[in-house]
Amino acid sequence: MRAALYVRVSTDEQAMEGYSLDAQKAILHDYCISEDWEVVDVYEDDGFSGTNIKRPAYQRMIAEHDRWDVILVLKMDRIHRNSRNFMFMMEELDRYGKKFVSCMEALDTTNALGRFVVDMIQRLAQLESEQIGERTYMGMKEKAESMENTAVRSTTLGFNPPYGYVLEDGMLMPVDDELDAVFGIFAAYMNGSTVDSIAYDLNREGILTRKGNPWNKYNLGNILHNPIYAGYMRWDDVLVRHYSRVAVSPVEYNVVQRKMSEKVRDPKKRTVSLVPEEDF
Repeated sequence: MRAALYVRVSTDEQAMEGYSLDAQKAILHDYCISEDWEVVDVYEDDGFSGTNIKRPAYQRMIAEHDRWDVILVLKMDRIHRNSRNFMFMMEELDRYGKKFVSCMEALDTTNALGRFVVDMIQRLAQLESEQIGERTYMGMKEKAESMENTAVRSTTLGFNPPYGYVLEDGMLMPVDDELDAVFGIFAAYMNGSTVDSIAYDLNREGILTRKGNPWNKYNLGNILHNPIYAGYMRWDDVLVRHYSRVAVSPVEYNVVQRKMSEKVRDPKKRTVSLVPEEDF
């Protein structure tokens, strides 16, 4: 039997005992020796979540299915944490005539009972993943609701700062030339320019995004809808005031939100998310 060994750790699991890549590979190699299986290759994804199917080593392994007969993993959650993704993989393996084995759980999908147990374990893994997500969501919402920034210090909610801002020692700091460009974007829109024409003017002037990409209606839409430029950070439905430099006032920001909403053809989709004006 030709075996493809698959090992994975996510960023959060790097420091957790028993999850290291080397530990996984050692156990899987010993398992193959005991079963007299040939190890064709070791497919290693370092720093990828089990809910993400676009892992490079995982994708390469599936693409190279002609090289091996069985996928061997340490535990079920090493290859997928989502039952839908796992069952899709199993359908692919069935189509290719391949097998799947989880050595620590002694599960083998060559029989009906093994397939049933594997499905149950995957559903439990998905439940655990969703519960972790729910706890994370509640923790972030509680943090947002209790955060109190001041004129002396403004921290963030844990996101990557958008165009116009950077983080320095955890504090939200302005990037003046980028915020000047944001001011121009808002001003042009309030004066009647279309998003497409604003993008054309910025690109023609050589003013590009932080990553050096040209502007378009999508990334400009993100700029125009982001309340951070009016002094607020949004997490879900919670607004948190920050005291870093802003590009527009809350009043101007709200004017833009109403103007953009009016351009939506479907009245049912004309939602407007405004920011408080009285705090400024």
